[in-house]
Amino acid sequence: MHDNVLALLSGDLSPSARIWTALAPALFAVAYFLVGLVLFCIRCAIKGIPRDAETLTRGKSVLVGFFLRHYFFWVIQPLWRVLLRSGLPANALSMLSGLLGVSSGVAVAAGRFALGGWLFLLAGVLDVMDGRVARTRKEANPAGAALDSVLDRYVDSAMLMGLAWYYRDTWVLLPALGALLGSSLVPYVRAKGEGLGVSVRDGAMQRLERVLFLGVGTALSPILEALFWPEQKHPMHWLAVAGLVFVAILSNVTAVARFRTLVAALTPKKPVQPRSNVALFGFNAAAGAIATVVDFAAVLAMVEWAGLSPVWATVAGCVLGGVVNYSINRVITFRSNGAVAPQLARYTLVSATSALLNAGGVALLTLHPQLAYTLGWWVVRGVVYFAWNLPLQRDYVFNDHASEELMEQRPHAA
Repeated sequence: MHDNVLALLSGDLSPSARIWTALAPALFAVAYFLVGLVLFCIRCAIKGIPRDAETLTRGKSVLVGFFLRHYFFWVIQPLWRVLLRSGLPANALSMLSGLLGVSSGVAVAAGRFALGGWLFLLAGVLDVMDGRVARTRKEANPAGAALDSVLDRYVDSAMLMGLAWYYRDTWVLLPALGALLGSSLVPYVRAKGEGLGVSVRDGAMQRLERVLFLGVGTALSPILEALFWPEQKHPMHWLAVAGLVFVAILSNVTAVARFRTLVAALTPKKPVQPRSNVALFGFNAAAGAIATVVDFAAVLAMVEWAGLSPVWATVAGCVLGGVVNYSINRVITFRSNGAVAPQLARYTLVSATSALLNAGGVALLTLHPQLAYTLGWWVVRGVVYFAWNLPLQRDYVFNDHASEELMEQRPHAA
């Protein structure tokens, strides 16, 4: 008995013990939630869906719809009532959630994925409870909301930092860092929007989804490892890897989508363009594609045949591509009638900064010799195009209306 306890604490478990330490909590949880789902469906058929008012105020989610959310908050009512009657302050529940969440990161960093996963899930459940307890008791206040929000960031970061530490010598470190970035940006964009009077709550990967996919994937991953790779001392935990990659991708997609919504809501409405935005993008993309082909062909020729470095070849290619791009956009895309000289000066400014951004990006990526410079070139070009070239060509270089307003604001000679 004593040896079994020591083995459980140290993590030196047999394959069967590894399976049961991960599976036993899962079997209990699955049994509880399956029975609850049956009862919930019966209840819905008789009385309709018991709608949770707080759930309706939150953003919609593709991965976890409103039906499942209403079901979840209905099925955990017994636990919620126990916590409510216990008299524990809501802030105490928040602190307990934070402690369990930080502990989950410590556990996964040490390779105890079953323990870490279940601690993370339990922390997520308590995080749902604390705010509801405070509102039910009419104890909700800004201080408690701030405490809960900050502790949530610590819990998410601790779990992802623990995974990053465990996978520090493998390629999984990159999605772990990506998930850390996305999980931080999703609530930040929402908070920034609320501070500016814009609600941005939607997205596929909100906190409930992050807790669910990370927690379940991590908690159950030792089962697969014990079944298929029982002799590995440092197993990959592929189920956790799948959940981590999924969260990394969708959390950043959600953050970018919220960011675009926020910027669009805050951007002043512009006068109607002679072309639709879709047409402008299509013509501009075509002009950029033609110029890019010319640019890329020139870079290949200068690197492969003339022996120039990729950095200087990129600068020269940007100049040549810029001439082609300007000509097509002025005549076809924007059908601009603005004065050529100031327009060309604006285009030169944008092109020069674009060349510096592209050259700098390629220079940075060539610091990684395992990355082909051609692939790095395409990645940098795409990022600079969407973040810099396209919006500035539309709103600054070829915007005749804006240039006319600028001329009117300048003092005229007496």
